[in-house]
Amino acid sequence: MTDTKKRQATWLTKEKRPIVIAGPCSVETEEQLIDTAKRLKATGKSDILRGGIWKPRTRPGSFEGVGAKGLPWMAKAKELTGFPTTVEVAKARHVDLCLEFGIDILWIGARTTVNPFAVQEIADALRGVDIPVLIKNPINPDLALWKGAFERLDAVGIKELGAIHRGFSYSGEKYYRNRPQWQIPIQFMQEFPEIPMIADPSHICGRRDILQDVGQKAMDLDFDGLMIESHIDPDNAWSDAKQQITPEVFGAMVTEMVLREDYEGEVPIQTPLQQFREEIKNIDDDIVDLLSNRMKIVNDIGKYKKDNNMTIYQNKTWTKKIQRYLKIGNRNGLSDEFIRKLFAAIHDESINQQNSIFKGR
Repeated sequence: MTDTKKRQATWLTKEKRPIVIAGPCSVETEEQLIDTAKRLKATGKSDILRGGIWKPRTRPGSFEGVGAKGLPWMAKAKELTGFPTTVEVAKARHVDLCLEFGIDILWIGARTTVNPFAVQEIADALRGVDIPVLIKNPINPDLALWKGAFERLDAVGIKELGAIHRGFSYSGEKYYRNRPQWQIPIQFMQEFPEIPMIADPSHICGRRDILQDVGQKAMDLDFDGLMIESHIDPDNAWSDAKQQITPEVFGAMVTEMVLREDYEGEVPIQTPLQQFREEIKNIDDDIVDLLSNRMKIVNDIGKYKKDNNMTIYQNKTWTKKIQRYLKIGNRNGLSDEFIRKLFAAIHDESINQQNSIFKGR
């Protein structure tokens, strides 16, 4: 087996940009994994093979991974393609098994990052081991919790660390699976410029049709790479079928994206004004996404009103809402005039959306 104490890992260097990681959400069978790996290799667009061995699911009863029997398949895929491999670990036993089978890179998932006890268990299992570790952001938008996971790994001697931005859970989200909230990973990048930041469009999107847009956004924001889920038969995948793409679609997508080229010399430093403007731009993007989510709900309300013979405009409801918005605005230093204009515009668009439904468009 690999002597992990002596391994000199160099997979997460910023000298290689972008870092592209691809592979199935879940390792299902040996044939599925090997076929995926070979077809990814043929694209020439992937650097590292990912595979879900253990799948912590939100609720019991769904597929939770093949477990340790899939690790020899990862080793075989590496032998056949030359890909370094990466696997998610959630506890010390996972770490021990991955090290035993020569997995090159470990990653800690969002459900684990949120639990400092679990992260510490993994850190203790890695004490004295030379292996790169990627850490996904926690499910909730808590930058301190994310940074704390890095501090725990750093404290046991893990020096080659990378971050994965996979978005944040939000119960009212209608467009993404996990809301990007780009300002949080950007703040992380500003505080820790030496740590590579990789975007996970698959988990941000939760669907195939916007993967490329989100991946391109990450590249435009100076991320160091991408992690994208790829499967030989996405529609019949045993987990997260809607967000996976075939290796050929993956290859075409990466080819079409404008990826950051290596930069020779020092990277230009943004002025504070440029940084502020970039932060505003990302917040504005979130505002537009939120408004899109709002209008989807507005349309549902419109359908309900139509089905129940209710009027579109209901004055008492609107009056109560605007008074509430004014109180919240005052609490946050926003003028009454601004709040009234803003929500009048939103309300007008809501009326237009519902009017279209009533007219059958």
